[in-house]
Amino acid sequence: MSSTQFLAGAVLLALLCGPQAASAQPAPASPRPLTAPAKPAAAPAPRGGAACHNGMSFDRFLADLKQQAVAAGVSQRALAEAAPYLVYDQSIVNRDRGQRVFGQVFNEFARNRASDGAAKNAQARIRMHAAAFNRAEKEYGVPPAVIAAFWGLESSFGAELGKLHTLPSLVSLAYDCRRSEMFQKETIAALRIIDRGDLAASEMIGSWAGELGQTQFLPTHYFNYAVDYDGDGHRNLLSSVPDVIGSTANYIANGLKWRRGEPWLQEVRVPQNLPWDQADLTIKHPRSKWAQYGVTYPDGKALPSDDLPASLLLPMGRTGPAFLAYANFAAYTEWNNSLIYSTTAGYLATRIAGAPPMQRPSAPVAQLPFNELRELQQLLVRAGFNVGKVDGIMGQLSRTAVKTMQIKYGLPADSWPTAELLARMRGVPVVPRAPAQPGPAAIR
Repeated sequence: MSSTQFLAGAVLLALLCGPQAASAQPAPASPRPLTAPAKPAAAPAPRGGAACHNGMSFDRFLADLKQQAVAAGVSQRALAEAAPYLVYDQSIVNRDRGQRVFGQVFNEFARNRASDGAAKNAQARIRMHAAAFNRAEKEYGVPPAVIAAFWGLESSFGAELGKLHTLPSLVSLAYDCRRSEMFQKETIAALRIIDRGDLAASEMIGSWAGELGQTQFLPTHYFNYAVDYDGDGHRNLLSSVPDVIGSTANYIANGLKWRRGEPWLQEVRVPQNLPWDQADLTIKHPRSKWAQYGVTYPDGKALPSDDLPASLLLPMGRTGPAFLAYANFAAYTEWNNSLIYSTTAGYLATRIAGAPPMQRPSAPVAQLPFNELRELQQLLVRAGFNVGKVDGIMGQLSRTAVKTMQIKYGLPADSWPTAELLARMRGVPVVPRAPAQPGPAAIR
């Protein structure tokens, strides 16, 4: 789990490919590995060395990185233990450079990952580990439903932890130039975890991008926020469920600045005459203002007329689901900046806490195919917008640009890319199109 969000796409891809814990009966937690996979073999580093390190060879780079680790307090004992795993793996670098993510529209993703079965499974976990959840809520103010939602989404409650040695991944990505500084820090943090005695180097098995444990912490988050909740003297986020629960609560509360006692996400119904340009996570109004706009609870009941600030979140535009996102929703977007992931995680937490299923759209929400999303991004770039990478994935930059152009053309400014907007930007007449059937799309 990466709060700074460079791994958002990788996390989402893993979720889309991984199994769903749909049964209401909890599966057993993953045991601590009895035997680790074979130690990784070193692979040749790029000839001539990495350009960002002035052509320095991997061996020289590694020697310097070890010196930085020692300066950060890592012992020679820990370095010696880690040494067999501090090897370069080109396949990890290739995977990082080549990752490509295709999301699903929100309601499809949420239907798979925040189903009745997923909510019941999480509720069963909360009952099974009530003591740890209650302690975490008392100490950190994070509701059990919020912790359990992340736990289920990130690893299916410990069933999917990853199968690769962590240290080769970290040190290979540290040597590569794309995110070198970040992964140098993560490598040193992993060495400090070993030095502290939480995990042995051989036990550090996780995702290809170096995330560890049942809620997929990067090593810096592991070192800074992991707590010993089972009292065995170690912070083990691979196999100790109490440690996972307490550590996740600590990170959400202190790393992501959770506000005790406040909501995070709430489904609402919106009127068709809403000023759609107000639907934006960067725009906040008191609930009383949203009530004046005609926003209600899904059953039509009035919102409280109070000053609690909230944003209106339309993950699929004005014809899809609608939510009020409160200050605590920022914890979700910090955990993972994919709009689909963060909204699904927040929605799943509400379901675990007892909220009913969200209302289905009255008709299928029209969505552009991947090639047209990419074309729209190209047209937005030509119009002077920064959309990030032109890849057919409508991240926040692309959605902001879409909204600006919708305002320009007098279209409902709900940030949802449509055939009409694409036609306007092409400069051609709009051709009516039947709504697309739900399926894969490239909206994050």
